[in-house]
Amino acid sequence: MEVKILEGEYWYGSCVKYGMKMPLGAASDEVIDFTRNETPNQAMPLWLSTKGRVIWRETGFRTVFAGGTVTVPDDCTLSATEGGLREAYLYAVSHYFPFRGKMPARELFEKIIYNTWIELTFYQNETDIMKYAENIRKAGMPSGVLMIDDGWSEYYGDWSFHSGKFRNPRGMIEALHQMGYQVMLWVCPYVSADSVKYREAEKKGILVRNPDGASYIAKWWNGYSAVLDFSNPEACAWMKKQLDALRELGVDGFKFDAGDSLYYEEDNVTCGNVTPDEQSRLWAEFGEQYAFNEYRVTFRAGGYALMQRLCDKEHSWGENGLASLIPDMLLQGITGHPYGCPDMIGGGEYLNFQEMAQGTLDEELFVRHSEIACLMPAMQFSAAPYRVLGEEHFAAIKRSIAVRETYISYLMELLEQSAVTGEPAVRYMAYEFPGEPVEELTDQFMLGDRYLVAPVYRKGGHGRELYLPKGVWERDGEEIISGGETIRVTSEYGVPVIYRYKSAIG
Repeated sequence: MEVKILEGEYWYGSCVKYGMKMPLGAASDEVIDFTRNETPNQAMPLWLSTKGRVIWRETGFRTVFAGGTVTVPDDCTLSATEGGLREAYLYAVSHYFPFRGKMPARELFEKIIYNTWIELTFYQNETDIMKYAENIRKAGMPSGVLMIDDGWSEYYGDWSFHSGKFRNPRGMIEALHQMGYQVMLWVCPYVSADSVKYREAEKKGILVRNPDGASYIAKWWNGYSAVLDFSNPEACAWMKKQLDALRELGVDGFKFDAGDSLYYEEDNVTCGNVTPDEQSRLWAEFGEQYAFNEYRVTFRAGGYALMQRLCDKEHSWGENGLASLIPDMLLQGITGHPYGCPDMIGGGEYLNFQEMAQGTLDEELFVRHSEIACLMPAMQFSAAPYRVLGEEHFAAIKRSIAVRETYISYLMELLEQSAVTGEPAVRYMAYEFPGEPVEELTDQFMLGDRYLVAPVYRKGGHGRELYLPKGVWERDGEEIISGGETIRVTSEYGVPVIYRYKSAIG
């Protein structure tokens, strides 16, 4: 099917990892092939346009933008509304991925999230986890949600605390609760081969299989593992039984990692005869029953009550690092994932932090990441800022946290509304100002319909340019009447530029 791009029409959609490619228009020459989600982030079989049009299919598909035309498979559905980007999105929500009035745990957004990955990597243990939690508070940062990452369990598939690393898991969790933390644990859909749990799962017939009937062994970033078949209700029940036992210990929820489509094969034999993308979606569906959850990669999980993080970003200023945060978060919201998190502050690529001795840590970048994250739905640290930053830069981190505290009531209002309407808290400028020349602006955003937020995201910048749409605005108590113009502004280090929209002109 060929869809002619209308004059002034721009399109957004597909895979969150492509945020910096958006939007695509009549001058674009781009092939976006997500027949299967090969990216490490969320994907939706969806395109939305600023002219109110919607392209949808239940499964992924190849899209070609060329010669002023969008070419998609003939079995895609093209719909038109009498509006712009907002109307197209709301149409897609109501017809294809309705929200059900349910959101993830409020604490994931009301509080700061701390993840033990960068500090401890695979060497998770009770002593160091308690030190991490204690040092956060000693540094003057607030308690929050503590995620214990990969390395806490005996092995994959046996979701019990490693007896050599955790002397008293229940006591540890109780102590963390008393300190004001909620506790989450990292889990994945894999089972270590040649283990007791593997033999148990194989006997139950709950593993993905090869065409010859043997258990399928996936090669993923941590080696080789068997894979649970979440199209099989018995696999879901088996996993749930283990996770519920952890809940009885006091664990509040789980970071559901892996589940990437690319770690399954098209010829896998499964109970429900499902595709790799469908296995990924079922993994997401499974985790929705736990209010405290986090996902990094999903397929067609728009509308789900999941906190969804951007994939691990490099500790860099470029398109695989800081520059991609706002564009990716904007695309995440417009594809049905409003409960987002812009990765771990400073970047989630742990090897970057292990190289700090070589002088590669950029303290300014760390602060700017915090500045961007402070008004996003979730704000997550992993590398301890009080350890890796000097006094001046750590003070800027505290300013970012203070900004969040100032606006958290409004942010929570937006996220509560998202559970019903699906509207994202973090919005493209074109979503709120369809009559303005803002379709290609992806380095600033609207927080709901009230605040324009423009963090500094370039190295060495003491300020930045932003576009202020027509209307009456307010900043720092000063009222500004804008006729729609690009202006240069400055702000305090660690604090994004914020304008409040008061009214239209006239």
